[in-house]
This record gives sequence, C-alpha cells and structure tokens, in this order.
Amino acid sequence: MPASNIKSPGVYISEINAFENSVIPVATAVPAFIGYTPQAQCNGKSYTNKVQKITSFAEFQAIYCLPAPAPPASPSKQYNPQYYLVQQKNKPDNGDFMVINNNYYLLLPDPNTIYYLYNSIRLFYQNGGGDAYIVSVGGYGNPSGTSMAPGTQIINPNVQLNELIYGLALLLNEQEPTMYIFPDATLLSITDNGTLMQQMLLQCSQMQTSIAIFDIIGGRNPDPIMYTNDITSFRNNTGSQGLDYGTAYYPFIGTTVMQNQDIDYTNLFGGDIKQLSSLLSPADNPNTSVTTILDMIENPGANPLTVTQYNSALLNASKIYSQIIKYILADVNLLPPSGGMAGVMTTIDNLQGVWQAPANTTIVGAASLPIRLSESQQANLNMDAYSGKSINAIRFFNGLGILVWGARTLDGNSQDWKYLSVRRTMIFLEQSCKLAVKPYTSQPNVKNTWEAVKGMISSFLTSVWKEGGLQGVSASDAFSVECGLGSTMTSDDILNGFMNVTVKVAVVRPAEFIVFTFQQQMASSS
Repeated sequence: MPASNIKSPGVYISEINAFENSVIPVATAVPAFIGYTPQAQCNGKSYTNKVQKITSFAEFQAIYCLPAPAPPASPSKQYNPQYYLVQQKNKPDNGDFMVINNNYYLLLPDPNTIYYLYNSIRLFYQNGGGDAYIVSVGGYGNPSGTSMAPGTQIINPNVQLNELIYGLALLLNEQEPTMYIFPDATLLSITDNGTLMQQMLLQCSQMQTSIAIFDIIGGRNPDPIMYTNDITSFRNNTGSQGLDYGTAYYPFIGTTVMQNQDIDYTNLFGGDIKQLSSLLSPADNPNTSVTTILDMIENPGANPLTVTQYNSALLNASKIYSQIIKYILADVNLLPPSGGMAGVMTTIDNLQGVWQAPANTTIVGAASLPIRLSESQQANLNMDAYSGKSINAIRFFNGLGILVWGARTLDGNSQDWKYLSVRRTMIFLEQSCKLAVKPYTSQPNVKNTWEAVKGMISSFLTSVWKEGGLQGVSASDAFSVECGLGSTMTSDDILNGFMNVTVKVAVVRPAEFIVFTFQQQMASSS
C-alpha cells in the first residue's frame, strides 16, 4: 500500500510477491477435425457448424455418433459405405479384382457414401490422441445408387467446398487448436481441394497458432508408375502462401480400424438381396444354405434374427461371401494418414517434446500400403528443386514394418522453415511467450517492466533448453532475450506505447541425413 494512502494510525500489512509471473507452456498437439459426421446433436442441442472441444473418443460418440438401439438389435452403423460388384468382360489390368463363378468383378464404391472423418478420429485416438476440436459441417448425404466408374478418383458430390471453408472460418476465434485436418478433403475435385488447401495455409499463416496437415488425392489407389502425376497436381494446387505452416503425407494407409462386424450384406448393392443372391447362389450352382438365409432376410417372419446374426450365418455358409466382405474391409480401411499423424504427434509431444521430429516411428493400426516407395522414389517427394514442396513418405521397411519416413513442411527450400519440428517448436515458443506477456499490457513502459519480462521469458527458455528443445552447451548459447531502451526500443517507440522484445533461439533440428566416411588404412607393424 502506498504511504500516501495511509490516513489514520494503525498497523498496515503490505504483501510483496516473492515470485515473478511465469510462462505457462501452451498445448502443442490439439487437432481440429473438420468434416462430416454421422450426426451432430446431443440432448436436443445441435452441434452442426459449431466448434466443440472433446477429450476422448467417448465424448465424440456421445455428440456425433448415432445412438445405440435397444438389445437385441444390431449396433447402429456410424459409417455405412455402399459397394457394387461390377462384372467385367475381360480380365482387368488392375490386379485388384475378384473371380466369382469364373467371371471377373471389380469391387467399386458408391462415391456418395464414402467419408473419412469418423474413421480418422478412431485412428487419432488409436495413436494416443487426447484433446481435439470437432467442427461438423453436416451429416452424410444420400447415396447415388450406383458405383463409381472404374479407374477414376473418388469424388463425393455430398462433400461441398463451401461447407468445409465455412467450418474452417469458424476456427478463426479459436487459439488452442494447433493442427487443421480435413479428412474428407480428398473427396473433392482437384480444383476444389486446391482452393481449400490454400485457404487453410492462409489462415494458419495469419493466426500463427496452427499447422495444416494435408492428404494427397491419388494416395488411395496410386498407379505404380504414373503416381508422380498426383504429386505434381498436389504441388501445383497448394499455392505459394504460408507453405511453412503446411505438411503433407503420402500415400494412404491400410488400417485395421474397421473389423468384420462393421461390414455386412447391407453394404452391398444398396441392400438389394436379389443381386447378392445371383452371385452367392447362381442357378447353375445353387447353395441351398445361402438361399435359405437370404430368403429369411427378405421374408423375416414373426421372430427375425438381427443383421449381425444373418451376417454370421452367411459368412459360415459361403466362402464367396467371406471373400467379398474381406475385399470390402480392405477398401474401407484405406484411410488418409492425417488423422493417424495427429495422434503420432500427440504421443511424441507428450513423451519427448514438440521439438522431436514426428518421423522414424510407426502409425498404430497401419497394416499395409497401396504403394511401397523405394529410396529413389522418395527422393523426388522429399526434395523438389522447383517448388520446394516436400512431401513426407510413409514407407515399408523389411523387419521394421511401416514407418513415417519424413518430417518436412511444404517450404522445403527454406533453411529456416523446412523442418516440421522447427515450425511447431516456434509456434509453441511464440504463443507461450505471447500469452505470458499479456498481463504487462498497459503496465509502465520502464526498466522494471522490461527486466521482469526478460526474466520471465529467460526462465521459460532455460527450462525448454534443459529439456532438450534448444541446442547449445549453455543457456547463453541456446537463446537471448533483449528488451530495453537503446537495444530494442527508441524514444519514439516508448512515446507511441510500444514495448519491443527480441528473442533469439537456437532450435533443435533433426539429423535427417547421417553420413559415414570410411577410409582404408594401411596395416602397421606393432
């Protein structure tokens, strides 16, 4: 209490803070998922086009998943893609086909029923995910009732660019998310996908709080030779703004997220049992057990079985049906890697720190890859002399399995920002310091304030250095903090109300290339 405020005799206590303000580290791994969900309501409240934070998959289920029916009914399907077996006149050039009753068939989805967000959320939590934000821009649209054309990319007309961009704009008022993820973005046309990616990078660079994780159109079913066209198309459509805030992964990953109980006969031919019957029990080679089961499905009677029970019966009665379900599972489990990578980054941040590159590690649940890239093929992804837009490869290694084998941003030609861990570390440091200095707004712009700010930031950076986030044999080698008249401010700055703080940090960079030098030495006498 100032002495001038004491007006009457007595004993007065003046408490003095023993400790200065401190920098509280901000969260580094909080993804925001934007896309289409099974539903978006809870307790009568709509969550469509609203930003909602969740802390577990159970919370996601409570708000965005269909409620479970009362037993003994089968569980509600949260994702219900439709597939068609399309007979081919000749053996398809693509090796991914089925032979049924001596005829060739391609298994093709109804593009209007393909979505990725739900399973991406599951993959995120499977890989150690924690807090996340969800922006549901709507539910699933109506099926088209037909399959996509063979050899084309999946474009879902129910996935709308304007809806996704509106969902992105809702995050302008949210400072906590550190990753933007649009699992359904690859279901847009190439042009619309490019527009969305450019908007994401622009918003990330403006807010300086988040990175954008991209998936690549064509990564789901890449051509072994012409896949480079998909890479070129991606690079041509990401623009030139905010590239250091973006990172991309290739190809898609075959996962184990969906299991046998998630797919059944209702996912075939739009539920048309007659088309299924002609395959499983043809007139020239009938399967009486299958015919009986299918008749029971079409004419359920007074005490029908559940879909799960009928499905189990068909799996036991028909090897062909089991093979079809296996093929569908393999296809629906091909997912964009962005959701899994968000989980990987969360785990690494929690165990080691944001400065640890999210590479040379596995994605839990990844079981296969649609293309196995070689070292020479990855070289063209990792470094591009013209655009500098590096793409991180996910590769298979004998004895090791599937590993994330890259940790670069799209700004691959920049010495400052080509590494993802550097960009994310700088976001972490900048935002932590920014929030810590806010209480000093409108404080006297004098030496005492300057020293308090310097001490607070220096203490924070010292702790980061001790944890291994900054390089240098001593704290003075790792960082410097300057704030004061004559060093960071002029008299005009003070008159105009500016307090300038300059922080220099030596951020840890990954050892991306480890080079051994071997030389032969002549034998010498002992």
